[in-house]
Amino acid sequence: MDELEAKLRGAVEQLLGDGERLEGVCVATQVGLFKGRMVVLAATDRRLLAQGMTRRFEPDGAPVSIAPEELESASVEGAGGGWADLGAAVMDHAAVTLKLRTAAGEKLKLMLMRGTGPLGRLGGGETQRSGVEAVGRFFERAAAS
Repeated sequence: MDELEAKLRGAVEQLLGDGERLEGVCVATQVGLFKGRMVVLAATDRRLLAQGMTRRFEPDGAPVSIAPEELESASVEGAGGGWADLGAAVMDHAAVTLKLRTAAGEKLKLMLMRGTGPLGRLGGGETQRSGVEAVGRFFERAAAS
């Protein structure tokens, strides 16, 4: 486990329920009207977690937890809102903007890099790549259910 992965996992592992398995973590930027902030995006076997982070990789604010049945809509910039395309779009693009809306009306707009290519190490490297793939698999499972 590299340093980035250890920091990201450390921020979300205390949020896991009994028997819940963390499948991957990656860094994203949560975009708002007048601000942006770093978040760790974590995919588990049960849900997607978004936890705000400080510059020192410490949890900042309340986490957002989204189970598949709580997800009202999801889209990836350039991929439309179709469930069939969402997992593949997250895994296939170098950088994406992920827009989520929960059944409770909460909205998240997250920008993330894949961590591959010539600048992959600068974008999080293997930790980022495997985390983005875990997020993609979460959406593929949600589409199947």
